[in-house]
Amino acid sequence: MFEEFMGIPAHPLLIHAAVVFVPLLALAAVGYAILPFLRPHIRLVLAGLAVVGPTSAVFAKLSGDAFFERMRERGRVTEGFIPVIERHQDYGDLTMWWTIALGVVTLALVFLVGPTGAAVRVVGGPGGARVVSVAVSVLSVAAAAIALYYVVRTGDAGAKAVWEGQ
Repeated sequence: MFEEFMGIPAHPLLIHAAVVFVPLLALAAVGYAILPFLRPHIRLVLAGLAVVGPTSAVFAKLSGDAFFERMRERGRVTEGFIPVIERHQDYGDLTMWWTIALGVVTLALVFLVGPTGAAVRVVGGPGGARVVSVAVSVLSVAAAAIALYYVVRTGDAGAKAVWEGQ
């Protein structure tokens, strides 16, 4: 399913979705968390990105695994090159998991921190709501930074594998 699209390997096509949507998700989540005036304007877009970003990362990872297996079956991957691809795969796995985490935390951010900045009252009183708001915001910023780091590392490892063979 994730091997080809119209005769072209799907992985080089699908990675571009992850390269676009994961950073957009990360930047929008950080903006929503730390810039309250943006919240009413990007809330729905952010909720959509929280679904599309992780989905694109999962599709990129699945298509990469299928691409590697197909190339391996056809004998087009040398034994010395396998560790290079496996390093890229390891980064891809981390990117996928951290992007999923970012998507979940971002959805929590959108639903727990309203567009006006008022948090939903989860733990008794306004003090508890403020704690929830700050905690989810901090988690969103941290997950965004980690997801961005791994999407860059994954792309770098993949580009080096393709263009430099290392």
